Amino acid sequence: MPDPVAINSMFARVARRYDLANRVLSCGMDLWWRRRLVAAVRHHAPRDVLDLATGSGDVAFALARGLMPPVRITGMDFCEPMLDEANLKKTAANDPRYHDIVFRPGDGMALPLPDASFDTVTISFGLRNMADRARALREMRRVLRPNGRLYILEFSQPHRAFRSLYYFYLLRISPWIAGLVTRERSAYEYLGSSIEKFPDRANLSAEISSAGFSRVSASSLTFGVVALHEAVSDS
Repeated sequence: MPDPVAINSMFARVARRYDLANRVLSCGMDLWWRRRLVAAVRHHAPRDVLDLATGSGDVAFALARGLMPPVRITGMDFCEPMLDEANLKKTAANDPRYHDIVFRPGDGMALPLPDASFDTVTISFGLRNMADRARALREMRRVLRPNGRLYILEFSQPHRAFRSLYYFYLLRISPWIAGLVTRERSAYEYLGSSIEKFPDRANLSAEISSAGFSRVSASSLTFGVVALHEAVSDS
């Protein structure tokens, strides 16, 4: 089970080079994964979006660029240095599309938000870092309005033919590269381990259903390395 204090400290240490590390380690695929997420969210034309575990804000910014206005986006994370990076990027961009983005602190397992306050919740590469996934999923359902939509973009278990090569890269090569980029190799050794232990698409879909969601679906991306889960809060 992830230790929230250790996770917070880890992300605080890599905050300034987090975006660069993501781009390098994914060979730029993180941009395409976000585009797939935004396209899925855009289909339902939301007006109030919570981007949970927003980190440095890349998903929140992508949503603001890709969704039809007016849309209000709340980016929430429990790591203050990551939120600092998000706010710095927002200020530096000076993009009018970002004016309705608000970044604020919050723990995904106890969201400081009222019931039924959003029509859409997104979380990208953050669910596996929750100490209690079931509790976090229930919190996401709590803050969604009836017929609200949940989108989870997360690492998954790759297709069998690709698995050995992928895990060799993930566990042996990527921490070394990340160490050069961030000077925090141990952080990315943890991340590789967390991906290896994370449920596959079917099992995560079952966890989402158990949290009270319906119409759960999962799309496999990049040989199964990543999956985009979608679900509906009926009540």
